[in-house]
Amino acid sequence: MHNPATPLPRVLSGMRPTGALHLGHYHGAIKNWVRLQADHEGFYFVADWHALTTHRAEPGELHRAVYDMVTDWLAAGLDPERSTLFIQSRMPEHAELFTLLAMCTPSSWLARMPSYKDQVAADPELATYGFLGYPLLQAADILLYKPAGVPVGEDQAAHVEVTREVARRFNRLYAADAPVFVEPQALLTETARVPGLDGQKMSKSAGNAIAMRDAPEVTAEKLRTMPTDPQRVRRNDAGEPARCPVWPLHEIYTDAATRAACAEGCRSASIGCLDCKQPLIEAIQKEQAPWRERAAALDPQQVRWIVEVGTERARAVARKTLREVRGLMGLVA
Repeated sequence: MHNPATPLPRVLSGMRPTGALHLGHYHGAIKNWVRLQADHEGFYFVADWHALTTHRAEPGELHRAVYDMVTDWLAAGLDPERSTLFIQSRMPEHAELFTLLAMCTPSSWLARMPSYKDQVAADPELATYGFLGYPLLQAADILLYKPAGVPVGEDQAAHVEVTREVARRFNRLYAADAPVFVEPQALLTETARVPGLDGQKMSKSAGNAIAMRDAPEVTAEKLRTMPTDPQRVRRNDAGEPARCPVWPLHEIYTDAATRAACAEGCRSASIGCLDCKQPLIEAIQKEQAPWRERAAALDPQQVRWIVEVGTERARAVARKTLREVRGLMGLVA
């Protein structure tokens, strides 16, 4: 049992608001957040400023996406009594720390990010100051709360390392005797990549996703039409699970005995692909059912109130850190 006199280690993470979330979001991030709240103080924020760096949504669309996403967080099991949920753009403290950190962070650190180079090469319209500064704003998002860890997917680990470098440099320049910023550790999720319906990484924009709150019949239809082993053309052709885009989902969702039976049946052609998919469909539907029930029980005003309370709780922490930073930099109080 946790001793109330001993503070829980703090973790922080954020997510860009894309609206209703899919299974990739759950297994790649939210499942880990829910697990961590048992023995950590969690701060989780809607990264709506970050969304604007690559996606110019209609104002109403972005607003809906924010609250749809928070609803999915709550439905998945995030407890607002144990985790602080808030919205980045409601926190001007993030923008102020971003500005202050920009005064001592070499621009070359930002320009070298592989994600920046690759995405700008693919779409020159992304070559904005906001997109270039994305990793530094992310560092400000994190460092304001002095977390010990940042639960992220593998694709974000490089950004956490930049945050550590920014913290190290600021501490060296302004607080060598008593460092103000913690260098957080990346806490990688167990399931780094969830395949979509085409076998590629699950993504809403790619149209290959199963939403967390898809109706049972929608989930079933999506999986039944998902392509399988391309060399298994006819029912009596032997297949190989390693070639099948469905198999990685089995590895996430079904137990060892089920996988063994499906693998043997596939290789011997004693079962068809729909037979193999059925236990997977049932496992995913079973996981989705409580999410839909919890979401249906949430009143929209209740969700907004949870975010309001979380934002004010986060603000108290952020302001304390900013006072320290401003003092160290010699700014007028």
